[in-house]
Amino acid sequence: MEASLVLFGSFFGLLLIGAPIVIALGGSAMLVYLLSGDDYVSLVQTAWNAVDSFPIMALPAFILSGALMQASGISRRLVHIAELMAGPMAGGLGFSAILASMFFGAISGSGPATTAAVGMLMIPALADKGYNKGYAAALTASSGGLGVVIPPSIPMVIYGVTASESIGALFIAGVVPGIMLAGGLMITNYVISKKRGYVGAVNDEPGALRKACKEGIWSILAPFVILGGIYSGMFTPTEAAVVSVFYTLFVGKFIHKELTLDGLKESLSSTTWLTGRVLIIMFAATAFGRILVENDTPTEIANALLSMTDSLALIWLVVILFLILIGMFMETLATIMIVTPVLLPVMVQFGVDPIHFGVVLVCCCEIGFSTPPLGENMFISSSIAKVTIEEISVKALPFVLVEILVVFIMSYFPDTVLWLPSMMGY
Repeated sequence: MEASLVLFGSFFGLLLIGAPIVIALGGSAMLVYLLSGDDYVSLVQTAWNAVDSFPIMALPAFILSGALMQASGISRRLVHIAELMAGPMAGGLGFSAILASMFFGAISGSGPATTAAVGMLMIPALADKGYNKGYAAALTASSGGLGVVIPPSIPMVIYGVTASESIGALFIAGVVPGIMLAGGLMITNYVISKKRGYVGAVNDEPGALRKACKEGIWSILAPFVILGGIYSGMFTPTEAAVVSVFYTLFVGKFIHKELTLDGLKESLSSTTWLTGRVLIIMFAATAFGRILVENDTPTEIANALLSMTDSLALIWLVVILFLILIGMFMETLATIMIVTPVLLPVMVQFGVDPIHFGVVLVCCCEIGFSTPPLGENMFISSSIAKVTIEEISVKALPFVLVEILVVFIMSYFPDTVLWLPSMMGY
């Protein structure tokens, strides 16, 4: 217990003085090892085991695939198709942004990547149609979070590795929640747009949608190739990530003929930076989590919660509010790696399926992408729209509240998450 207190005390102390999350995680873990008299060899070995695994190879491949899709014109074609599908109805262009985020999320696995790809195209288009720039940025930031729920999902890969659960099962379990979250965003967008007079894109050209689908058929096929291969058993999620890279290279170079050498270099550069950042956080977070497990911290938390109440509904309320609060201040992947070894054993004791908990955890992290002060999607959309974070935060509030409501629904009704994996034999 003393080690846990030192660990948490030093961790939050470092955060309060402005230390980056990776320094706070690694520094607090090193301090506990130093005070316990252990050498750092075991610390490094524990952390190394976290990144020395086959499933982790999916991480850089999915990141590279998402970057290449933007450079090869795939994301632009998906956004255009989504725009035509929405049509001229109230909030139609907003619907387009949400649909485009779903399409791009189904091939990128990243919230910030989805926000950047969709936002670069949709925020200026929304502003040109009379949408408030702050609202356009808030909508794009909120819908961009769908990229981590709609499979494939980088945070689900991290949770699967951390919790030793099937990544394929997590992917398929995220389909219905992703649609539910998108539906909530669409309803909210329609209500607000109806009130403010926002409309969609008017296109009187006959057969425009059919023409766009024909031109973007290779873009539409991307998620079917990636996810179809996983669920048909042709390849694992890690192999699917590599297939998606080669598929995107082929389409960008030989079909669309838009992938240039400069675009390839930029994609590799952004992938290297993001992958390195994620792996360093994983390295430090694993050592942090190992200390918690060795000191039976999850058991103590579980016993404390059990002594308070035996109501699963109340436990879900506490856990969801806690996760949303943490998501406001902590990077998503670090959150998953810290809270999984602490909360998963607690929820399992209450009879919660680990796949169900993992999807709820990722959905709570998804909300954190569009909430201050650390909402990554907000910073991206803010820089694109050139509006303040404060304005985006206010405009995003209705979307955040609806997303929280959807998370509670999927928590209290586990079949919304588990019926599709069980139907597919997971």
